[in-house]
Amino acid sequence: MLLTRRAFTLGALATAGCARRPASPEGPIEPITLERAFVGRAVGAGVFRVNLIGTERRFRARLDGRLAGDRLTVVEDFFYDDGEENRLTWVFDRDGPGRWIGQRDDTVGTAEVVETGQEIRLSYLVDFQAGDDVTRLGFEDVIYFGRDGRVINDAVVTRWGLPVGRVRFEIVRI
Repeated sequence: MLLTRRAFTLGALATAGCARRPASPEGPIEPITLERAFVGRAVGAGVFRVNLIGTERRFRARLDGRLAGDRLTVVEDFFYDDGEENRLTWVFDRDGPGRWIGQRDDTVGTAEVVETGQEIRLSYLVDFQAGDDVTRLGFEDVIYFGRDGRVINDAVVTRWGLPVGRVRFEIVRI
């Protein structure tokens, strides 16, 4: 099922008081960096939820990350349960200790990336294509290692600055 502008708008109105950033992981966890999380091959599965109406869009993905000097390129092949497929490529450039600047095919401007030791924070805007419509969404991601070694990416999705949905993406190296 494709997500629509109406679903995002209704979700924004109903969830205006919700958090705009995902919570940090709890408990002792393994330190993480962008390189540790994304260099090499991996597979993952996730879900995009619209808060108000409970709409979900599930997906699987293959990732291939390569580091060349201070540039990390991560190719993501997505396979949605509704049959849609697409490829998006992140390019991250190191911008100092624990900091990166990133851009993906669908981002508006650049993503700010900060590694804090136990988590990675990303903040960026995306032009989300749903059918013939394009909707601009904000993403606030936190990435960390789960207790079982999986890379966990939790995100709060916003529209006009208001939270409208959440994404949970779990990644395993192959």
